[in-house]
Amino acid sequence: MKILAFAASLRVASFNRKLIGQAANILRSVPDVDVDLADFREFEMPMYDGDLELREGIPAGGLELIKRTQSADGVVVSTPEYNGSIPGTLKNAIDWTSRAEPTPLEGKPILLIGASPGGLGAVRSLWHTRVPFEVIGAHVYPEMMGVPRAHQAFDDNGNLGDPNQFSRLQGLLFSYIDFVRKLRGPS
Repeated sequence: MKILAFAASLRVASFNRKLIGQAANILRSVPDVDVDLADFREFEMPMYDGDLELREGIPAGGLELIKRTQSADGVVVSTPEYNGSIPGTLKNAIDWTSRAEPTPLEGKPILLIGASPGGLGAVRSLWHTRVPFEVIGAHVYPEMMGVPRAHQAFDDNGNLGDPNQFSRLQGLLFSYIDFVRKLRGPS
């Protein structure tokens, strides 16, 4: 089983890069799970523009995201919260990806996690991020996880410092992998 994992943040020192790194390490501990840990910068693309799409097609960054999504059995996204909502870069990536036929996200199991310095732990962004994924037919895992006060949540190695948060993330990822296996059916 292959899982594409990325933080929907461009900032090098992003809390969400730390969170997705921790998630990738947990996923790698699961037998028969291969993790494609991507840097969101690999998927650079201009703002979606239908005229640009007609002239030039889907940009290279969008094609790369489409290819990697198609080759994955599931996708784990760690999203920041910008002004109480989904980051524009992530929404833009979803918009471009949805232009491929067939849409690689249709039927794809998605897990949403997030971290933010606020007390809500990116929960508003997580709920807003569900919407476009669900509209294009992805199977968004019902449970999500937000890490509040992210500026205090990680140790010097980039790992969650609170054992309860780590256990919650680990349990969520294990149950998500079971969900992906059930959707895939027998191998």
